Amino acid sequence: MIATITSKGQLTLPKKIRDELKISAGDKIEFFIKEDGHIECVPLKAPVTKLKGILPKPYKTVTLEQMNQAVAESSADYDCN
Repeated sequence: MIATITSKGQLTLPKKIRDELKISAGDKIEFFIKEDGHIECVPLKAPVTKLKGILPKPYKTVTLEQMNQAVAESSADYDCN
């Protein structure tokens, strides 16, 4: 695959590479120049902390005991035999 560098120093990664790296517009890539002259590019993944706040707060909170009780009651409904 070949890509052309623009007069502004930009290039477009071919779609096949973007798909393989699972990257899209706005994603970041880090480049490394190896001792043998080859270039390695690694997509930077966002840390899990960036996910904070994307879901709304629950309207009702439950305790760990309530969760365990709900799981126990639900599993009692199933016959494993």
